[in-house]
Formats: sequence, C-alpha cells, structure tokens
Amino acid sequence: MANIKSAKKRILVINKKTARNRRVKEHLKAILKNFEAAIAEGNLELAKEKLNLAEKKLRKAASKGVIHKNAASRKVSKLTKKFNSAVKNAG
Repeated sequence: MANIKSAKKRILVINKKTARNRRVKEHLKAILKNFEAAIAEGNLELAKEKLNLAEKKLRKAASKGVIHKNAASRKVSKLTKKFNSAVKNAG
C-alpha cells in the first residue's frame, strides 16, 4: 500500500478509470453481440441500426482512450464488411 498522499490518490483515480473502462468495454461487447445476432437472423434493417450504433460507440470509446483508435477502426471495418456481405448474399 502506498504511503505518499499523491500515490494514494493515484490508486483511487486508477480504480475509477479501470471501472469505467470495464463498463464501456462490456457495453461494447453487448452491442457487437446484438449486431452479430441481427446478422445471424437475417434481419438487415436491425443489423444496419446496430452497425451505426456500434460504429458510434467504438469511435467514442477510442476518443476517450478506452480502446486504441486503430482497434476501433479495425472493428468498424470488420463489421461493415460483414454487413455488406450479408446484404450481398440476401439480395
């Protein structure tokens, strides 16, 4: 355990940030799972909504430093490719 006041404060701040990052990441996982489910069902209208939501949340998480911006871009690209192939196969 830290003895210095500033080190004690840093521990508290880190715990807060860790909790926030964990919540955001869990929320992102749920959104991505919903998108995957919509694609699996073949519900392209719902999948389009989920894709837009996922992109928005991923970009926001990247801007806040929860995930790296390249990781967010990679995930958005992967989801978009999956959605476009589903549209191509359905149509």
